Amino acid sequence: MVGAVVFTVVSSTKGSHLELKGQVVKARTGALDDTHSIAILDFRVSNPSDIPFVVRQVWVTVEKADGEKLRGDMVSKRDVNQVFQYNKFLGVQYNDAMSIKDEVKPHGQIDRMVAASFPLSQADLEKSKTIDLWVQDMDGIEFDTVYKMK
Repeated sequence: MVGAVVFTVVSSTKGSHLELKGQVVKARTGALDDTHSIAILDFRVSNPSDIPFVVRQVWVTVEKADGEKLRGDMVSKRDVNQVFQYNKFLGVQYNDAMSIKDEVKPHGQIDRMVAASFPLSQADLEKSKTIDLWVQDMDGIEFDTVYKMK
């Protein structure tokens, strides 16, 4: 009897637990100059909960070959077009840039991209172990996914 009650309570509140699920689909890097590079991450996220996920913050961190972690400077949604326009080696922009107050609707899915620059040469960025995408909801819930560099 108690087990049935616990199961019913857990099952009925499952959708009220806010979370995102997803992964980086594609990562591109390029040199901005001899000592700075950029990473473009295209990713897909879904929201299996009954509550919208509204973006508060987005960060991209790289774990360098020596294990040091370095947070990138995020490129604003407004500046993403210029990055692609002046850096043709990055290819085309496949998805809209994620920005503050973007929403992943309940039971919805979106494809987005982020761009972050790093004070690293392109060679050093490409030697990195991982690139980590971190997104926080307005209520503090966090989503994190790691892309392993090749």
